[in-house]
Amino acid sequence: MPDLPVKDEVRALVRHGRDAVAAASGLTALVWVTTLSDWFLGGMISTWSVRPWTLVGLLGIPVMPFVHGGIAHLLMNTLAAIPLMFLAAERKVRDVFVVAAVSTLTGGLGAWLFGGAGTLHVGASGVIFGWLGFVLGRGIFERRVVPIVLSLVAAVLYGGSLTLLLPVAVGISWQAHLFGLLGGLLASSVLARRLRDDKVR
Repeated sequence: MPDLPVKDEVRALVRHGRDAVAAASGLTALVWVTTLSDWFLGGMISTWSVRPWTLVGLLGIPVMPFVHGGIAHLLMNTLAAIPLMFLAAERKVRDVFVVAAVSTLTGGLGAWLFGGAGTLHVGASGVIFGWLGFVLGRGIFERRVVPIVLSLVAAVLYGGSLTLLLPVAVGISWQAHLFGLLGGLLASSVLARRLRDDKVR
């Protein structure tokens, strides 16, 4: 598949805007409904989130992104997620969901393997870092103008949050952040390889 001219790439980005709005709205609504339901149910849903080195915690990996510890946690993750979903949807809106699935798995496994005993890991921040890693990785691996520009935008907007990849604060799941980011980078590398293979055929 040949590279599109920059002008066509920009047009494609604008065209994908409406689909990105729908994807971001749907995912955000689902997270809010699940989190609010969990609060009304007294935390029954979040008990199935990630608890390191327990069977129920392993089974709770898919639950983790959909429940949060409080309104501040939920709002912060919502505001961080929406712009990254738009940036991740530049080529295909489907990429938003693919990266979400990959980073849910890698971030959840990272929290399960390296989280402290007796801790509970909740929140969508692992997926958010997955989208960030994906956008940054596309600029590195694809070497096209628009992905490079978008990765620079992401670096400016979210560069300060990279400190959260380290154990710098109590109560922050740096494990989910780090392994979610690595999942996003992995997804961007695989996608870039597929694009190169398509060009060869």
